Amino acid sequence: MLMIVGLGNPGRKYKKTRHNIGFMFVDNLVRDLGEKFTLRKDLKAEVSEFVYNGEKVILLKPQTFMNLSGEAVLLAMKYYKVKPEEIIIVYDDMDLPEGKIRIRKGGSSGGHKGIKHIIESLDREDIKRIRIGIGSPTTDSVDYVLSKPKGDSAIAIDIAVSKSKEMLDYLLSHTFDEFMGQFN
Repeated sequence: MLMIVGLGNPGRKYKKTRHNIGFMFVDNLVRDLGEKFTLRKDLKAEVSEFVYNGEKVILLKPQTFMNLSGEAVLLAMKYYKVKPEEIIIVYDDMDLPEGKIRIRKGGSSGGHKGIKHIIESLDREDIKRIRIGIGSPTTDSVDYVLSKPKGDSAIAIDIAVSKSKEMLDYLLSHTFDEFMGQFN
């Protein structure tokens, strides 16, 4: 089983903002696979579950707002009986150039409040993650992450997000270390 959690904020106001790159990633994956999301209020998330290449895949978009993402992750883990090592979190990273993908097996939150809440909720740092660069702010960081990228920035981010199906295909047929080597 594999649960991929895309981080973001719910609502039209935040759609396509830099902070919602995790939502964009799983939305792209659902679209490419012809699946759909269903709102699960009991899990505080939108969920898409399906079998792909013989593997059960759960895609999750927490609807708790970014800073409380761990609530939805924990609820889904318990409901689906997902082990921590079967979870991958996808989120934005201001420390990476726009569109740059960095995959890790764990570590600190790096100041990202969504992953910080997940680490606290699961009481562990060894959570696999896909970080997608959104570039460094030239203005206030809150305003920056909640803004919509334009021009070359939007193109770089769209290219990274468009790799979601390719990444899933590779991940399901290789080890996580090989996956990191392929996409880092």
